[in-house]
Amino acid sequence: MKFFKGYVLIVALVLVLAGCNKEASSDGNVSAATDKVTLDISLSLAEGSFADVGVQKFKEELEKLSDGEIELKVYYNNTFGGEREVIEMMGINSLAMATSSSGALGTWTQEFNMFDLPYLFRDHEHAYKVFDSEIGEELAAKFEESANVKILSYWTAGYRYLSNSIKPVKHVSDVAGMKQRVQENQVQIDTWKAYGANPTPMAWTEVFTGLQQGVIDSQSNPLDSINTMKFYEVQKYVSKLPELYQPYLLMISKPKFDSLSKEHQEIVLQAAANSVDHARKGFEKLDEEATEILKEKGMEILETDEIDVDSFKERAESVYEKWAPEFGVEFIEKVRNF
Repeated sequence: MKFFKGYVLIVALVLVLAGCNKEASSDGNVSAATDKVTLDISLSLAEGSFADVGVQKFKEELEKLSDGEIELKVYYNNTFGGEREVIEMMGINSLAMATSSSGALGTWTQEFNMFDLPYLFRDHEHAYKVFDSEIGEELAAKFEESANVKILSYWTAGYRYLSNSIKPVKHVSDVAGMKQRVQENQVQIDTWKAYGANPTPMAWTEVFTGLQQGVIDSQSNPLDSINTMKFYEVQKYVSKLPELYQPYLLMISKPKFDSLSKEHQEIVLQAAANSVDHARKGFEKLDEEATEILKEKGMEILETDEIDVDSFKERAESVYEKWAPEFGVEFIEKVRNF
């Protein structure tokens, strides 16, 4: 009998403790306080990079808006693989979130390759207006359908400036025969062929080693990426050729997003929206600061006005002749003149 009474007391205590671990939700329903959502996010870049600036703001907003119910765990330097791999992982719900430049998205939605057309944007403001318009929304919807991945925000990767280990590049003739790393993207391949270079598709995870071993001579990326990836250890020259401007995307697995409660979905969307301005301004600041840092590291930097940009633009006309019919001549003109 004593054993039975003791058992009853234990059960009662467990029920009381269970009740203490419940809390009322905003709609009056009771939910477990321990029902915490953890989202893993993969970055191709290092801690402190422009990508990290945007992700940290997103993380801050997520945790604030959810009162700590949603946690974001950040993994740097391609922990889960390159950009194409992490998109594939999100599509099958084996990874929750990732960031990526638009260069990797064309495999699923060809229209994203439009952003790889040279000299498409005049400056940051022009690009932002396009990203935030119905054009950006339309591309995001197509990508979600084909990749099973939802684009949450258009940040920026800005201009991908050219670095190389051979000589200062001032004229298109300077890149003749140069082994230029490009993303696995046919528009980029065609562009560098038009310049007279030898374009070499290579995953981002292999670029530093490729430069170090001479498999490639050159590559193009934002100045902040050149700095954080320590390319100054294997490269000597940078040319601020305003050739390629890309968006940088914050994405989530569609199956993962759909599995969240409606309240948590709204929080994820709002946190992403709140991160956009911070991510863009953070990129611009870091890219500007990187110029002086790279000079201190011994790199020689040519400013845009020191480069014969027109010599590159003339060669790029053949790229538009080939690809404009693919994307739609009117569509491209709409973007260029937005």
